[in-house]
Order: sequence, then structure tokens, then C-alpha cells
Amino acid sequence: MQKILLLEDDIALGNGVCLALQGPAVEITLCRTLAEGRGAFEAGQFDLLILDVNLPDGSGLELLRQARQVSAVPVILLTANDMEMDIVTGLESGADDYITKPFSLAVLRARVNAQLRRGAPAQSACVETGSFRFDFERMEFRKDGRLVELSKTEQKLLRLLVENRGQTLSRAALVDRVWTDGAEYVDENALSVTVKRLRDKLEDTPSKPQYLKTVYGIGYTWAVK
Repeated sequence: MQKILLLEDDIALGNGVCLALQGPAVEITLCRTLAEGRGAFEAGQFDLLILDVNLPDGSGLELLRQARQVSAVPVILLTANDMEMDIVTGLESGADDYITKPFSLAVLRARVNAQLRRGAPAQSACVETGSFRFDFERMEFRKDGRLVELSKTEQKLLRLLVENRGQTLSRAALVDRVWTDGAEYVDENALSVTVKRLRDKLEDTPSKPQYLKTVYGIGYTWAVK
């Protein structure tokens, strides 16, 4: 479970960001004031902080500086202050990214995912599960000892699923993390097509998959074997 502390006093924006980032593997703590944010930070462990700068009782920069005294947790500043000096001040205070309002929720999700990946512990590049051996560093994929050719997109999707095997990943989260260039909107049909191709290559009976399973209404999971 990845835990995010969101400090945002705008009620509508805060709720919108929570809806955009929520998922089965994400827990968001929403705070409206600097005092609430400090209390939550001191009481819990977080994988990412998203901090508004202008707050009713102070500045998110104060919590950023407090966090930097005790932690290297990734921090994204979220603010209407778009002057160059404001951005420099935020980054020099220890922020990892700086997003100015108004912003695209799709871009925010992509940047949040990027920071969560950087802050996550390193995973082994080689995974063995069931009759499969997947070496993502060498881009070598075997089923029952036989090589299977996978496209770059199929490799990215497969890695997300097997490194989170046993967990259900939502369709929206998979689209965000597989198609990360952010250049254009990606229809979820692209995910369905990629899943089908993976099943055709890896499953003995693609219509009744044993490993890459659909969790209807949510997304996909790699079954633990």
C-alpha cells in the first residue's frame, strides 16, 4: 500500500485530486490546514507528500522544510505561485517537483506515479512465477524454458502485474503507468488489446487464463502461483 499525504485547503480541488489518485494500492490522507498536515506527518509514514503552498494558517513550505530534517520522502508542491523565484524557492527548499495551478489531473497522476516509482525500493529484475521466468533487465522471457517475444508495451504491463502479483491493479492505474509519455490521451481499449496479446503469448488457454486474470469492474491481477 502506497500512502500519500495531500495538503490542500481548496475543498473541491482536494476532493478531485483524491478521486484522481485513489486506487486499491493507494491510501490518501487529506489535510486542509498546515496544522493538520504537520500532525498527520508526525503521526504516520508516507511514500509521497503533495503540498499546497498557500494555506489559511501558513505555507506548505514549512512542512516541506520540517520533512527534510527527518526524511527523504518525495515531495510535490502544488500551488498557484508560478513566478520563477517561487519555483526556485520551492525546489531549493527540497521539493522534488513543482506543479502550478491550474493543472491537468492526468499530468498530476503521471508525476505522482513517477515520484512513487523513484521512492519505491528496488525490485529484482528477474521474477520466477509458476512455469515462467521473466528477466526484465535482459528483456528475456521464458515459458517452460522456451523464449517468448514481447513488445516493449507488453513488457511494461507484465512487469507491473508480476511485481504486484496477488494484488488487483485498476485499469486507470495501468494505463497511467504503462503509457507514461503523457503526449496524448490513451483510450483504455489499448490496455484491453495489450492484455489480450499477453494472454495469447503466455496462457495455455487464453479464454480461461490461470495467471493474467480479469477482476471485473476493477482491472487485472497476476495470480499468485
